[in-house]
Amino acid sequence: MPLRKVTRMKRTLSFLGLFLFTLSAFSGFAQTDTIPPASVDPELLAIFEAKIPRKYTIADIKVTGNVKFDAAIVISVSGLSVGDEVTIPGGDNFAKAINKLWAQNMFTNINIFITKLEDRNIWVEIVAQERPMLSDFRFSGIRKGEAEELKDKVGLFKSRVVTDNMRLSALEAISKYYTEKGFQGAETKIKELPDPNAAGRVILEFQIDKGNKVRIDQVHFFGNNSVEETKLKKKMKGTKERMRFTLQPDSIWTPYGQVSGMSARQFVQEKKFLIPTQTLQYLEPWFRFRFGSAKFNDKKYREDKEKVLEYYNSIGYRDAVIASDTQYYDRKGNLNVALKVDEGKRYYFGNMTWKGNTKYPDSILNMLLGIRKGEIYNIETLNKKLGKQLSQEGGDISSLYMDNGYLFFQIDPVETSVYNDTIDHEIRIMEGPQATIKNIKIEGNDKTREYVIRREIRTLPGEKFSRSDIIRTQRELSQLGYFNQEKIGINPVPNQEDGTVDINYSLEEKSSDQLELSAGWGGNIGLTGTLGVTFNNFSIKNIFSKESWDPLPSGGGQKLSLRFQSNGRFFRSLNFSFTEPWLGGKKRNSFTVSIFNTRFSNAYNPYTGMFDRNYADSSFLNTTGGSISLGKQLKWPDDFFTLVYTLSYINYESRNYAIFPTFSTGKSSNLNLRIALSRASVDQPIFPRSGSNFMLSGAFTPPWSSFLGIDQNDIYKLVEYHKWRFNAEWFVPLGRATGEDKSRQFVLRFAAKYGFMGRYNKDLPISPFERFQVGDAGLTNNFGVLGYDIIAHRGYPVYQVSDPTINPDISRASNFFTIFNKYTMELRYPFVTNPSSTIFGLAFFEAANGWYSVKQWNPFELRRSVGVGVRFFLPMFGLLGFDYGIGLDRVTATGKLRDASKFTFMLGFEPE
Repeated sequence: MPLRKVTRMKRTLSFLGLFLFTLSAFSGFAQTDTIPPASVDPELLAIFEAKIPRKYTIADIKVTGNVKFDAAIVISVSGLSVGDEVTIPGGDNFAKAINKLWAQNMFTNINIFITKLEDRNIWVEIVAQERPMLSDFRFSGIRKGEAEELKDKVGLFKSRVVTDNMRLSALEAISKYYTEKGFQGAETKIKELPDPNAAGRVILEFQIDKGNKVRIDQVHFFGNNSVEETKLKKKMKGTKERMRFTLQPDSIWTPYGQVSGMSARQFVQEKKFLIPTQTLQYLEPWFRFRFGSAKFNDKKYREDKEKVLEYYNSIGYRDAVIASDTQYYDRKGNLNVALKVDEGKRYYFGNMTWKGNTKYPDSILNMLLGIRKGEIYNIETLNKKLGKQLSQEGGDISSLYMDNGYLFFQIDPVETSVYNDTIDHEIRIMEGPQATIKNIKIEGNDKTREYVIRREIRTLPGEKFSRSDIIRTQRELSQLGYFNQEKIGINPVPNQEDGTVDINYSLEEKSSDQLELSAGWGGNIGLTGTLGVTFNNFSIKNIFSKESWDPLPSGGGQKLSLRFQSNGRFFRSLNFSFTEPWLGGKKRNSFTVSIFNTRFSNAYNPYTGMFDRNYADSSFLNTTGGSISLGKQLKWPDDFFTLVYTLSYINYESRNYAIFPTFSTGKSSNLNLRIALSRASVDQPIFPRSGSNFMLSGAFTPPWSSFLGIDQNDIYKLVEYHKWRFNAEWFVPLGRATGEDKSRQFVLRFAAKYGFMGRYNKDLPISPFERFQVGDAGLTNNFGVLGYDIIAHRGYPVYQVSDPTINPDISRASNFFTIFNKYTMELRYPFVTNPSSTIFGLAFFEAANGWYSVKQWNPFELRRSVGVGVRFFLPMFGLLGFDYGIGLDRVTATGKLRDASKFTFMLGFEPE
């Protein structure tokens, strides 16, 4: 019988006895089972004890112990094969084989045995003890909801091999999860259970003991002689103490000071704290109560300490340090945090001198720097003014140079003297040569043609490098709507040897086409529904190319829109429009053509109960029109300005349809020229974070009555008016952007809108066409057949009365305004910003109203509303909005909040 000797040692190689060649992966102490030497084969023992190494040939390899892995795979991974020559003793073939198998992390123990020796041929056996596979995992000791959240965080997958790293990663994830929730002492044990239904598989049970949640009772600062403790606490946004109030009959103590002059009962009642009245009767002279969740998170605590020091640095205490800090528990188990601050001396800016500047004189640099001697020292302000902190706003020294081609520009502020509390600086500049753009590379445009992208790019080969041109290019590419605006990458690659720079643009295409689809059937009405498609990246150039139809030719940057809407026999609307943003392909001159036809009819015969157009009392209104627009980008005052000319013609034909009190049967024509001057500088179209939009427009019909006279029998045959509009909106980011992609940030939107409609001839009434419909969600109440300007006012229905004290709900609006004002303020926050969807919430305040004449106009007589809303942008359907608004003046009129609220739905962007 061959003698086997197995030595269990972690990754230790030993050759023992007749056939033993072993490495064991077990941790712990070595354990040896010794077999009497009398059984040892002298020939096999001799090959290991030989003084001169010899080469042997592997005659056969056998694998045992494997269950899940095929023997051929194990042999292949080991690197051994039949016919290989190995040197014994002294060779490393078997050691390398064991290392290779061990590196797979699939085995808990690996042994290699030599089982037979004939001449120079050896027989090898690999014994591999496999790791178990994960059959399932579960959690105990916690709630079901927590277990569901942990399943996604531990990173475990069934049918994977269970490794030590897998266990450690899962434990770390669980510990992190509970630490962030305030359970600092949470403990987790892993229990490995064999799966009774599958051999070689195990079930991992995580036994969790959360312990008590650690809450911060109080945060104390010591040594803060110059800064109030409350200001330092406000900087620690991730380490907040529980709100605590102490009441006594004559004063109330809070963590932020004493409030005197009111009793405990009065304080609670005025502040509306929910304390039962009977509790107040038993208030001691001192009564404390706490509320709020103040979890302790070590990571946030470290970040907050840095924020405290940053605040000190911003007010001149550049030597400030946190000398020591500690956390301790009180008798109730609450955590208290104490920090000792060494403020040091407060410093001020001294003299600023410049060195190395040849392009710009000291006077210009000092003016742009904007730091005067004697101002409080703030290194962050200095770095921002110098441009060492990248910002899209510009206005710093680095932007000044980099906008003029100085890509290799470097700037370094050096402290030259510190005396008393003043610091002098020498700002050293290395201008370097001006860089010329060499190559422009574009990648990621799988659908959009490259020429569509290149015409938006402002960094052109042969021109000098400009940082502002890169920022503007990023904005223009984002405004196209074809690419994921969060993933637009711009990477300048400088070549210092020849003074050039290559600029690489990386893009990620997203769906930009939109579909509108609805259908229904109703009794005598018949089929109802809407079918609309908008192709925002259409290509008319490839319309005859079969390869480009997917489903329509795309990638040319043009816009094609088709829409059909029907309400059975009563209403039908057909719209078509096409836009070429670069007419001629060389300049940003837009061209748009649109055609539409709308018919509204009421031919129901009550005697037959059928739809009958020959019925004498039947009525209809048919509207047909079209427009041609030509837009041009201006260069003065800057190239954010655009001038657009639009020539429109609309024909109205009606029978027994009382559009207005004096017009029910006949024809009317509206020919007008609209001129619009606009400036748009927002950073992106869907969720702007910065920039502004302005628009001033005037629409003019010919003064027909001046040269054709007035036909008193048909005063609306030729419509005449002049109409003026002004819109303005600003977007202001608040605070710092958060999130992994820096997309989470509050944005404040201010907007103002004005409109006025007048007449040429005082003997004619102001045109009833093209007036301003104010109220509701911005959706028309007349199927859009009369061409009103839709002015949304959330929280109110469509109204026709100017007096805000009159309830607008008492009558349905049938007459619309010739003057309106509207003001909006919104606070927005993005929840999701990605190519497939953009979702953001908002809270708003609006004030608007309309009037019928200049004499009635009162810009301070407005209807006010407040509310909240949410916006969803889906590439296929466009922008959807839901708002809940409360008309504040409706509350005054009705006396009930329930009757003053209104839920509104918005489709598309708010009309101009």
